[in-house]
Amino acid sequence: MKEMAGIIGSRARPAIMGIEPYVPGKPIEEVQREFGLKDVVKLASNENPLGPSPKVQEVLVKAAANLHRYPDGGAVILRRALAEYHGVPEAGVLVGNGSDELIKLIAESFVEPGDEVIVPSPSFSEYWFATQVMAGRTVPVSLDESFQYDPERILEAVTPRTKLMYLCTPNNPTGTYIPEKALTDLVRRVPEHVLVVLDEAYHEYVEAEDYGRGLPLIREGAHVVVLRTFSKLYALAALRVGYALAHPDVIQLINRVREPFNVNAVAQAAAVAALGDEEHRRKSFEVNRAGKRQLYEGLEALGCRCVPTEANFILVEVPHSSTAVFEGLLRRGVIVRDGAAFGLPRYLRISIGTEAENARLLEEMAEVFRTWDARPAGLAD
Repeated sequence: MKEMAGIIGSRARPAIMGIEPYVPGKPIEEVQREFGLKDVVKLASNENPLGPSPKVQEVLVKAAANLHRYPDGGAVILRRALAEYHGVPEAGVLVGNGSDELIKLIAESFVEPGDEVIVPSPSFSEYWFATQVMAGRTVPVSLDESFQYDPERILEAVTPRTKLMYLCTPNNPTGTYIPEKALTDLVRRVPEHVLVVLDEAYHEYVEAEDYGRGLPLIREGAHVVVLRTFSKLYALAALRVGYALAHPDVIQLINRVREPFNVNAVAQAAAVAALGDEEHRRKSFEVNRAGKRQLYEGLEALGCRCVPTEANFILVEVPHSSTAVFEGLLRRGVIVRDGAAFGLPRYLRISIGTEAENARLLEEMAEVFRTWDARPAGLAD
């Protein structure tokens, strides 16, 4: 077997050899089985705790009756609905199997071996992954000490080899964002040979009045692609639907490398239904806003520091090793995301849940801390 691995490995593309497969958070069923628990709360994957719109539930039954048919390869009905919703031409919309696929399609469309791709750090790992697959070179640009974007630092990273620039706003895992004026100034100063990709997966949760959105920049002709998703506020994470907005010429280029039938029929129907339910969007936003304040107050009372967020998760600095807190919560039936995965070993990323889920997290975290506080000095971590 070793010999076979060596032979096959020698034929693999060198660019992929440094890639480690993505390790997702533990699913609820695995935690239940591993620790013998029945009641497990998952606050790890930035999901909408309310679940999808009731309108989605209705269309799923109808869509299931046609599973023997291939989906609409051009997602025409969904693209038309998105174009109308955003006030853009249909030719300026591309639908993907989640934002992950769109990020990879963008890399396949534009990145040649050795090309540079600027990414914020810490941020979504898919930017690095897609670049690496295409043998490009990722250029990480660190956020400042408060996890804010530094436009000057970003611009200084641009070289003649730069092909793409990713800006995740609100950023995952920090929840911080780029204000409108700063974003507009930054995009206007980016050289024309660089395509700016704005990942706005969490934009529906934003409360900040000065939040900068990419759509106005597209309308004024900027070299920008905006990525959005149905996985977060729309609660269709299991169905995998994302979309890109850009000038039709840019969309046409990316569409050249898209696989046919990339978004299944059930997902397309569900996305159209979700987009049409304004009441569910409003309710999801309000639950998140209330939960954010609940967690701010409760976590700070436990001695934690919360990074102000505009998303549906909070980056939390804990007074112990993040891995130790993560594992302690796991044993008590609460799943969060260990910040060590993002290079932040004193932080947890905690998704905002329902009032009851948030209360459970705070209760279990208090118990974890109480147990450690009772230990002899030096053993808490």
